[in-house]
Amino acid sequence: MLRFLHTSDLHLGKRFGNFPEDLRGRLREARHGVLARLAAVAREGDAGLILLAGDTFDTETPAPAILRQALAEMGHHSSLRWVLLPGNHDSLQAEQLWEAVRAAAPPNVTVITQGAPLVLGSNVILLPAPCTARRPGRDLTDWMDGAATPEGHFRLGLAHGAIQHFSEDDAASDIIAPNRAQRAGLDYLALGDWHGQVAVNERTYYSGAPEPDRFKHERPGQALLISLAAPGATPEIRGVDTAGFAWRTLTLDLLASENGAATLANGLPPPMERRQTLLRLVLRGRAGLAGRADLTNSIAHLAPEFAHLECDERDLITEGEAGDLDRIDSAGALREAANALLVESRDPARSAEERDIAAAALVRLFSYCDAVTS
Repeated sequence: MLRFLHTSDLHLGKRFGNFPEDLRGRLREARHGVLARLAAVAREGDAGLILLAGDTFDTETPAPAILRQALAEMGHHSSLRWVLLPGNHDSLQAEQLWEAVRAAAPPNVTVITQGAPLVLGSNVILLPAPCTARRPGRDLTDWMDGAATPEGHFRLGLAHGAIQHFSEDDAASDIIAPNRAQRAGLDYLALGDWHGQVAVNERTYYSGAPEPDRFKHERPGQALLISLAAPGATPEIRGVDTAGFAWRTLTLDLLASENGAATLANGLPPPMERRQTLLRLVLRGRAGLAGRADLTNSIAHLAPEFAHLECDERDLITEGEAGDLDRIDSAGALREAANALLVESRDPARSAEERDIAAAALVRLFSYCDAVTS
């Protein structure tokens, strides 16, 4: 029996420049903390080997503290063997980076520097394909087809890059053959690059990032525990949770007649999880003016409970009825302003941004006037 953990795309040192400074620090620390969580799930799963399929570091020039502290954490878990494959963000072209890694690496950390068979145990051979550059321009796994290994040995592949026409960087110039595992006689091909978990076939998987960094993927924040009963056996694959933060997208398709604030409340994670959750709300459909004001106020009230909360309202149409506008004012300057904002929010000749601004202004005007009269 061979059992190991497959992970990738740690992106240690990622800056998260679009977030407030305090949250950036928490997200960076979570990326370092995932090393301990990976070690824990490996031990729990009785796996003595962790394969990192590229992009361990976010750039080719990580800060010395990022590098040294990561290696120290791996070294702390000395019963586990860590195998680091250069990816497109930390390719072999960064010679100084990998020289520094090799110089500081503890004995239980193996750094891949060439595409050649590597003995990992008495009957385990690894066929790695380290990224030679950010854009190698060819399938670096080609050599695996003809690589000779002793009969009766496990034959594992390790690579980083796109299969077919998807890639985390939206580049498809370095296509890995989807049937590489079959062509090369691999028991398992561990891939990195795509930050969400993907099964290419029964022997080829993207593990996804163990600590998510965007709202893009459906099931981020896992590693894969792989079990092989014998060489040639079909692998047993199980996802294990590793994330410190959850990045969630909540889409609400609203009707003008429904209570949007109540619909929102029903879809939220429990209060104790919100501090570790980055939430993206996508609001679509239609909302009455009073309902949209209530929803806006609810979102503003909830936001401090989350690590981050953002709201996409581009596809939410505000329906202002005469009764709603009357609650602003029945006549006069305020009513004229409300009428003008309503017209602007629906004007197809205006840009989406201009319509959103007008709708938001109308909702705010309604909220102020409604609060005064209540």
